[in-house]
Amino acid sequence: MNTASTPSPETRPAASAAGRAARPAPSGTNRTNTGSTSTSSGSSVPTPTPDKPRRGLSERNRPLWMLLPGGLLMTIVILIPLLLGLYMSLLDLDQYTLRQWIASPFIAFGNYVEAVTQTTLFHAVWLSVSYSFIATVIALPIGIAAAVATQNAFKGRAVVRSVFLIPYILPSFVVATVWRTMFQPQGVVDHSFGLFGIDPGLWLNGPNTYGAIIFVQVWASWPFVYLLALSGLQSVDHEVHEASALDGALWWTKLRYVVFPYLKGPVSLAFIIGMLNHINNFTLPYVMFGLPAPHDVELLPILTYVTSFQSFRFGLSAAMAVVSLILILIPLFIYLRAVRLDDTESQGGRK
Repeated sequence: MNTASTPSPETRPAASAAGRAARPAPSGTNRTNTGSTSTSSGSSVPTPTPDKPRRGLSERNRPLWMLLPGGLLMTIVILIPLLLGLYMSLLDLDQYTLRQWIASPFIAFGNYVEAVTQTTLFHAVWLSVSYSFIATVIALPIGIAAAVATQNAFKGRAVVRSVFLIPYILPSFVVATVWRTMFQPQGVVDHSFGLFGIDPGLWLNGPNTYGAIIFVQVWASWPFVYLLALSGLQSVDHEVHEASALDGALWWTKLRYVVFPYLKGPVSLAFIIGMLNHINNFTLPYVMFGLPAPHDVELLPILTYVTSFQSFRFGLSAAMAVVSLILILIPLFIYLRAVRLDDTESQGGRK
């Protein structure tokens, strides 16, 4: 019995693989390692390569599915009310047609024309924009100065920082109620001015109302600037301060060339957010002055509220709300544009 010519079971697979490797290619062809087969005439014929595993449809659309809850929420909370408001601004909607408001007479831009020609819309827009701008511009240096003053460690710094935040954490109606009480005739404010022999006059009615609401708005909003400026100061590298001190930089020079560049972003954000909040602030003038509001503080939110719930001209008030939205979008567009330019410049600097 010849056992040497019979391969063992362990060596059969290896032998089979070796046999397949050593098996000559069909006549007239030469298989290469590049996935192509050369023929005897020298031409190459591409051989089929195994298909890559394809991603399923659900896997490819997974980012879109993840955005669906947020998109649905934005549609319900923002998009649908916005579209309804735009549609209402084109209707002659009042208390008589409110029950069937969809069937109200369609007057196109009639409400906008009436708002511009027959109401005090321009006066309210001017008051809102000027009041918001002045209050924001005054609050900015106060917040920055407070942040610079409390940046370095000193005894009692935590207490000072906490006290600075009190106006910001108070609800808006509480702030308005407190200052309405203080601005009453013979109140704390009048008594304080009387100590210096000054007769301030009326604060809640008359020409002083415009200055009064700006003062209260600044008092309530500067801590927000303080917080953003303080966060910007925390990002300043300590080595930069040491280097400027070694170079003998003066206080103002260090503040201008070391500190302020870091505050550009936070202060810009504080300016935009402050403008938006002040333009939309309804609680402060409503609680401080009540209705009807004095002519000097008849801001756009107050005018819109009176048109809606006292005159019951809902279509007209919707047109005013659209004007308010446009006013809000202007500073927001400027800010987004500025941020985009900063990103473009920073990317160009890295190249």
